[in-house]
Amino acid sequence: MAIQWFPGHMHLTKKAIQERIKDIDVVIELLDARLPGSSANPMLAEITSGKPGLKVLNKQDLANPARTALWLAHYNALPATRALALDASEATPARRLIQACHELAPGRAGMAKPMRVLICGIPNVGKSTLINTLTGKRAAKTGDEAGITKLEQRIALADDFYLYDTPGVLWPRIIVARSGYNLAASGAIGRNAFDEEEVALELLGYLTRHYPGALAARYSVDLAGLTDEQLLQAIGRKRGAVQSGGRVNLQKAAEIVIYDLRAANLGRITLETPEEFAAWLAAGLIVDAERQLKKKKPPRSTK
Repeated sequence: MAIQWFPGHMHLTKKAIQERIKDIDVVIELLDARLPGSSANPMLAEITSGKPGLKVLNKQDLANPARTALWLAHYNALPATRALALDASEATPARRLIQACHELAPGRAGMAKPMRVLICGIPNVGKSTLINTLTGKRAAKTGDEAGITKLEQRIALADDFYLYDTPGVLWPRIIVARSGYNLAASGAIGRNAFDEEEVALELLGYLTRHYPGALAARYSVDLAGLTDEQLLQAIGRKRGAVQSGGRVNLQKAAEIVIYDLRAANLGRITLETPEEFAAWLAAGLIVDAERQLKKKKPPRSTK
């Protein structure tokens, strides 16, 4: 099942960004370091094209360091783009953003030409926490759920440095199926938009292939020969998610797996590499093109 989530306030955010981008010098896009490809918004890329961009892989402390290095190299190789990784709760690394913005737009400085920066990203990626770190106060609301920030905010980081914060926004149609699952697992998508059991099974399938040691260590389960469904059952039994009659509560087991990923209880996990995401995107574009072609075909005659 394809996962989609684009509430009404996100449409308003899109329109606000389209208006604001005319006056912006640098665009900062916060990405989730655990899913740097899936958390990059193609709609934002289209709206902000032509502007220098800073890709910030946030929550690096939760991500696989080797894979983070691969993603930084990937984004730094793009034209007019810089990339860095940080944990938004750390004050010193956060200040690197200001320096990077001046490197991307060296002509903007002083009261005559103040730096105007737009910061954007998917929901629950840590923008508000980062802004509060930069300002040293609670300039933005924070919370461990999607959709906390609802309005654009202008924040002065210095007399000649203005930061425009926008609500977290996804895009109207997620064409990379794997991205939908990764976004849901990370907490970027509202709970009512996906099935926890389905997301947990997809997550376990990936972790079994790439992080089997992390699963075995966390749940004390022998993975040999288990299907994803059997593994979820085993995790549920180990963690006491058992209903009357000895049946495993799969909903509860799925919630446990998703929570453990978000809380880094499985260790430092990254759910995709640049090569994997490129392959998923290519496949998704083909499927989407086929879907669009079917829509354009005239209905078959019943005569």
